[in-house]
Amino acid sequence: MTATDTRADGSREAIRRQAEAGQALTRSRALPASPDAGELDPDAYAARLARLRGAARPSGVASSGAVASDAGTPATWEGAQREGAQREGAGGDTGRPDVAGLLGVFGSGTATPSAVLERYLDHWAGSATTAAAVLHRIEGAREAAAASDARWAAGTARPLEGIPFGVKDIIDVAGAQVTCGSLQTGDRTATEDAAVVARLREAGAIPVAMVATTEFAMGSAWNARYGPVPNPWNPGRWTGGSSTGSGAGLAAGLFPFALGTDTGGSIRIPSAFCGTTGLKPTYGRLPRTGVATLSWSLDHVGPMGLSAADLQLLLPVLDGSPPASAAPVPALPGPAGAPLAGTGLGVLGGWHGEPVDAAVAEAFAKALDTLRSLGAEVKVFDAPGYDPELSHVEAWNVFYGEIAATQEANLPRQELFDAGTRDRFEQGRRLAAIDYLRGLRRRAGVLEALLEGMDASGVDYLVLPTVPAAAPRLADMTMLVNGEALNIHDVLPRNTRIFDYTGMPALALPMGFDAEAMPLSLQVAGRPWDDEGVLAVGAAFQSATGFHRRVPGTEC
Repeated sequence: MTATDTRADGSREAIRRQAEAGQALTRSRALPASPDAGELDPDAYAARLARLRGAARPSGVASSGAVASDAGTPATWEGAQREGAQREGAGGDTGRPDVAGLLGVFGSGTATPSAVLERYLDHWAGSATTAAAVLHRIEGAREAAAASDARWAAGTARPLEGIPFGVKDIIDVAGAQVTCGSLQTGDRTATEDAAVVARLREAGAIPVAMVATTEFAMGSAWNARYGPVPNPWNPGRWTGGSSTGSGAGLAAGLFPFALGTDTGGSIRIPSAFCGTTGLKPTYGRLPRTGVATLSWSLDHVGPMGLSAADLQLLLPVLDGSPPASAAPVPALPGPAGAPLAGTGLGVLGGWHGEPVDAAVAEAFAKALDTLRSLGAEVKVFDAPGYDPELSHVEAWNVFYGEIAATQEANLPRQELFDAGTRDRFEQGRRLAAIDYLRGLRRRAGVLEALLEGMDASGVDYLVLPTVPAAAPRLADMTMLVNGEALNIHDVLPRNTRIFDYTGMPALALPMGFDAEAMPLSLQVAGRPWDDEGVLAVGAAFQSATGFHRRVPGTEC
């Protein structure tokens, strides 16, 4: 037995135990039969999302009020690096200039995209994270940076002109090796860009690295092809999956933003464990053309960055509606005034708050106090029609059913899967069709119950910890919750998967650190298509806190 298989034994048992208990629960809750079933066919969910897209965004945060760089527009690369460290009193270089800060550097003419790219490449050479997080460099980056130099000099810069970024290894980049982190794919080379990569290129951004993922975005931390990605905050901890290289690379300052994907929390969980910021957009808002499918009705592609303000700059580009040209944006006025005045925030507790580590609970309570100080009204959220445990099970059943279908052709070569992928694939093949379809049928009702609860509670957004504890230990893949070591499958993705299942936009952002200096994370979720409002809440929170500016190796 390999080391990878040994480490997966506990997970395999946990996956089977969790699935069997869940299936017993959902089978005991049969849905109404035709003709009294109402809108319970699988198409009802898509129809509900389509109707919501035409609805007006709820009142609350004015999204234009928070589109800003929290680092301002420093005049030099070094200024962009030092801004966060000076503000926090940490001293030294942060090594992590943000997107808006780099646009300011380029706009001032004191640094060029080519010079900045070389700084990043030099940083890669000196970073312990590079070997695990960066799988392949993408060819043509220097030529693209030179073209961006010329555009800035000519005054024709595009919205993200010259900004380098990382790409998760399930997202196609023309001419790059894209393996999905699997031995199954061989040395596959993508023939064209995924739609989101093409949009970023058209806006002037430069893909520079294919970065690590768990196998097919669902496998073990101990990837059979490339190995694990240690957490930059502590190499004995994991980054979280499946966007492992995106989260670790951002934390280590290897690039200012990255693309990730999220099927059960794979953008938000690495963001949480690595102290960065990640958005899972509304389901269907960003195109997935050119992104390898894991679970087609749950998959989302989205941006991962250093702040909500940076993600506000990225979302319009990814959405296909960027501004006409690049320009530094004004800094936020800060916590003075009440940027969240009139905004109702509902605490999603109960099942979602159990278990939770004491350090997470304390940081979350302080985060709520900060949000209140910004003018938000924090309320108890009540949704009588929402059963969180049942909804979690149904989301797992949809996931298992779809991954079994997407990976069926690899069955004759299943020995090439890493242990984590194989465990999930086997569970999917054991799932009954009726269990999968029940999960699809219940989905629209779960979304409706949450929306009705938000309306009845008078809240615009939901808030809760992204994950119940700090990053798991790589050695045994357990998370410490109040001193008890729990298998990750008993903890993750307890607070994240529901928003993949309902398609609601959700943002993970740092809210503090535990006693071992590991990041802790706040999650903000909103109604479908209100991604801008979710980001605005996050940007307001980050205007009053400095957690997102802290980097590995600095004191908390």
